[in-house]
Amino acid sequence: MNTTLRPAAPQDIAELRQLYFEVYGHGYPVALGSDPTEMHRLITDPHSHWLTARRTDTGELAGSVVVQTDPGNRVGKLVGLAVHPSQRQCGLAGRLTEAVTADALAAGTLDSIHTTVRMVTQAPQRVVARNGYRPLGLLPNAADVSGCETLALFACYAEGVLERRERVTVVPRAVMPLLDAAEESIGIPCAAVLPADATDLDASPPLPGGGAGSPAPGALLTAPARPTTRTPIEVINAPGFVRRRFRELFPDPAGAYSPLRTPNTVLTTPDGAFEIYADLDLAASSCALVAVHPYPAAAARALDSLMTALTRAGADYVETLVPLADTAGLHAFLAAGFVPSASYPAMRRVGDRFHDYVVLSRTDRQIDFRTTAVSPLVQPYLNAYLTTWASTYLPHHEVVL
Repeated sequence: MNTTLRPAAPQDIAELRQLYFEVYGHGYPVALGSDPTEMHRLITDPHSHWLTARRTDTGELAGSVVVQTDPGNRVGKLVGLAVHPSQRQCGLAGRLTEAVTADALAAGTLDSIHTTVRMVTQAPQRVVARNGYRPLGLLPNAADVSGCETLALFACYAEGVLERRERVTVVPRAVMPLLDAAEESIGIPCAAVLPADATDLDASPPLPGGGAGSPAPGALLTAPARPTTRTPIEVINAPGFVRRRFRELFPDPAGAYSPLRTPNTVLTTPDGAFEIYADLDLAASSCALVAVHPYPAAAARALDSLMTALTRAGADYVETLVPLADTAGLHAFLAAGFVPSASYPAMRRVGDRFHDYVVLSRTDRQIDFRTTAVSPLVQPYLNAYLTTWASTYLPHHEVVL
């Protein structure tokens, strides 16, 4: 069936909502498929790229895809890929992905575009992989679509970006399986990275060089001690107030790096010792931690209590972005039961160099991978996640070496 691709227009909103309903039913947790106000904002946003596909014979809407962008951070996200059930098996998903990615990168304002794909089948993973997206990891229990689902993270890059990555030589030992998976899956080298335990922290920067630091297959990773004290946490869900206060406290975008995330919730202690800004999405039962005021270390001992508060608020999955070079920050989240689940090489541009980031996630709902369709490119990340999760949550005598 022949189709024509063209930019979305405001008059398409009603048909687009119907398309997302027919593809996902009532369970689609993204506003661009259900909220007319958000859809109109994205369609008219000069920095967004929204393509539709229509049948050439009838003009009926057959597919849709969007790349949202954060021009200040030069990062984009491909979202909302949907193909009408009657148009599947025709390669339309691949055409839409290829076209919208090329359109977004051609503008010259992005260094990378990432996307998360459902893993109910391998087909979405193959579609993005065939169009230049590289697998970066897993996000277990990240979305509540048709039940609690694991997503896979992929990204593609503008030319020359990966060649200008800033080198990191020391990382927490628990991050090594993730880096090894990236090397196995997409060839991102980590041979010069050394593992470090929390007791190895040093205020001075690591020296360049070093040999392979991967743990032996089946070796037990060192898990930081979990905090035993509880901190009272208040959850303030007031989007307008939170956004205004966030802009007051972080006027410089460099002070709170979380592309394409707008905080709508603040978590704080009764005495105001710290404020954690978060993007809480109750529709997806998920939360992304964006920034901490006055400084990240102020909340380090309260992260376990934070999870309890967010679970009560309705978030079964919590994630955060931490620079790969921030060893102390990584150890703080590891100590609170967060697991390195995805890497994002060359995510942040500083001057002419690019810095790697790690996605750490924690879910307090049981993880069930039995119905997860894992492609060969993603399999190394599943193996890495299982290794680190077991070392974090199972007593040493229960881990079979």
